[in-house]
Amino acid sequence: MHELEVKRLPVGQLQTNCYLVFDGQASDVIIIDPGDDADYITRIVADLSKTPSKIIATHGHFDHVLAVTELKLAYDIPFSIHKEDEFLLKRLQSTAKHFLGVKTDPIPLVDKYLKEGDEIKIGKYILKVIETPGHTPGGISLYCKKAKILLAGDTIFEKGGVGRTDFVYANNNHLMESIKKLLKLPEETVVYTGHGGNTTIKEAKTYFAQL
Repeated sequence: MHELEVKRLPVGQLQTNCYLVFDGQASDVIIIDPGDDADYITRIVADLSKTPSKIIATHGHFDHVLAVTELKLAYDIPFSIHKEDEFLLKRLQSTAKHFLGVKTDPIPLVDKYLKEGDEIKIGKYILKVIETPGHTPGGISLYCKKAKILLAGDTIFEKGGVGRTDFVYANNNHLMESIKKLLKLPEETVVYTGHGGNTTIKEAKTYFAQL
């Protein structure tokens, strides 16, 4: 079966979903949200016999980017994130120490800033960037219309869960607007979340009928 494939790898103490996204007929793979466990990620990539072409973070929280620097060095590939979340990368070492009590790699350098409407090619498919701020100012989701998939980061979770907005830089109104934007996608779209299992736009609509 040669189609866009999404492999979920729960990583780190917070069991963040890192995703390997690839076209079954192409040789490259995109690494999304490598939150930790770089050795594990590289081992799975080798098992797939794929060559990583880029790393993308849906947002800048430490549990989504801890393995970026190691993977960048291992594969010599670019790292992309929305510019509005770059400030979170600068806090990476202090927040990881605070929440996990661990010392981390140097802060990852950003090679490209992503914005609304940007297109990321993967084999014969295209992932389109949708800005979904709220949980963080620079949160993004990645949508493939052809494959009917959405990588939503920590914007929405299964069973109506949403990303936290109790941080000083977070904004619940912005998050609700972002979710409203995602709910306009086709109902059959499969949503790959930042933590936990998948959901669909159809299922999400049942929890956000008030929007």
